[in-house]
Amino acid sequence: MAKRPVGLESWGVYIPEERHTSEYMAEKTGIPEDILEEKFGLKSKSVPGPGDHTIEMGKKASLQALERANLTPEDLDLIIWAGEVHAEYRMQTKGIKLQQLLGNPKKPWAFDINQRCGTFLIGILIAKSFMQIYPKMKNVLVASGYRNSDLIDYSNERSRFMFSLAASGVAAIVKGDSTKNEILGISAISDGQFADDVYVPAGGTKNPIKTLEDCKQAVKKGDLYLDVPNQDSLKERLDKVSMDNFVRVIDDALELSGYTRNDINYLALLHMKRSAFEYVARTIGIDPYKQSTYSIFEKIGHNGQNDGIISLEYGYNEDKINPGDIVVISAAGIGWAWNAGVIRWG
Repeated sequence: MAKRPVGLESWGVYIPEERHTSEYMAEKTGIPEDILEEKFGLKSKSVPGPGDHTIEMGKKASLQALERANLTPEDLDLIIWAGEVHAEYRMQTKGIKLQQLLGNPKKPWAFDINQRCGTFLIGILIAKSFMQIYPKMKNVLVASGYRNSDLIDYSNERSRFMFSLAASGVAAIVKGDSTKNEILGISAISDGQFADDVYVPAGGTKNPIKTLEDCKQAVKKGDLYLDVPNQDSLKERLDKVSMDNFVRVIDDALELSGYTRNDINYLALLHMKRSAFEYVARTIGIDPYKQSTYSIFEKIGHNGQNDGIISLEYGYNEDKINPGDIVVISAAGIGWAWNAGVIRWG
């Protein structure tokens, strides 16, 4: 029996207007401005303004996606929060809060997932899988908000590869019985050797903040920000596998979809330093600037799991994505995980 086709009906993007410029970041980090712009690919980055909270940004993107699909929140069957856990409040179920912000529609139910920068692709995979199990499920909202820029201490040199972390919201409507922008194979890899390499040291069960003194010490030590305890070890181990895993996961997703690298027309790749971005694109046979989008990320920075949808938005608007194209979305995130998914456009 043929599997039920599932498509990307629409998407939405919200990017705050506030920016940290390369000049500002150079002053705060001590990294020369030209290095930030050329090596890091970072001329500026989006940061949250007043009211740009994590779920709130996901809501703004969701409303745009719904409008583009000519749907209302009541038309949804399911809401998947594929955004960050750093949000308005700790221990709040983000998907259900998003449901409330959308007017509390009674038809859909909601839940959260997380895999850092790979989360949105996993959300699309789960949405597709649900639709192939439940024939009555027609419209799924996958939404994300991201403002991990809050968790960056520019004075901590160990976390310099994350200085680009920014803020935004994205959303997608995944539709059943649809071949419009048909979602094909999605693949993922995770590697637990990196599980303890990047985290926020304070506020969890191992280093709780229960008293005012705990809080003062955490602030004094910079333990409320993302840290990389063993920077040199992480780089050495990650350099051995990361680029190969990008290529492997893209090849896996293509094989699941019945395609090869030669069929790729557009690569929606997350923001990385320029040399890494170019390496992945060229290794799979893609022109990194004509068949992908980098210039927008030079202006808004790295937005975690949102980068893939942001790349689709700008690639589509720049006429780099056309009917019949094979589009690959690929991401990687701390922990470590690598993801790729294939869409047959049109």
